[in-house]
Amino acid sequence: MIINVLDIAILGLLMERNHHGYEIRTQLRDRLGIWANVSFGSIYPALARLERYGYVEAVGPNESRIGALSTGSLAGERASLRALRTTQGLGRRGRKAYRITERGRQEFVGLLSDPATLDDSKNFSLRMALAKYLTPNLRVGLLERRRADLVARLAEVRAGARNEQLDPYARSVMEHAAQGVELDLAWIDDFLSTERGNKETFAQKTK
Repeated sequence: MIINVLDIAILGLLMERNHHGYEIRTQLRDRLGIWANVSFGSIYPALARLERYGYVEAVGPNESRIGALSTGSLAGERASLRALRTTQGLGRRGRKAYRITERGRQEFVGLLSDPATLDDSKNFSLRMALAKYLTPNLRVGLLERRRADLVARLAEVRAGARNEQLDPYARSVMEHAAQGVELDLAWIDDFLSTERGNKETFAQKTK
């Protein structure tokens, strides 16, 4: 069984409510902001694969409508209704909606907190965008692993910038890269401070 980053993103979107394939494509671009050019040629095979694993299931028109509208806010319901109207103009496959199963929910949380492939910034960005589904303890672990990766990356970039064979232009690029990593580290440290406090509060409540 192979689960990739797109699969995790789709499961994350379905954690909140049911979605049509068209809505998933829109949400990947507008909400997660990671797959600006993702195609239906990638989304539908991913949905079929997740359905085969038992992580998602197709729902009928009535179930789809209920799931899509239950967003908890008037603005969200209006946006969902607009998306549903749009899908009515699509083909049969475009009107097919999916919902996540209980097995899919359990698998999603496990995948989201999995330390594998965290060296990929796109992968990490996705996990952080969906981190509300993790416990404070798992969020701290996610951030600490990313911080360790960034510290190692910063050491490599700084060492490269000290290379005497570099011309001023190449060195400026390396120094700019180091500044970018430092900014990422500062952002991680701020988040870690907050999440460690959340972790302690969560631990006290569950005693």
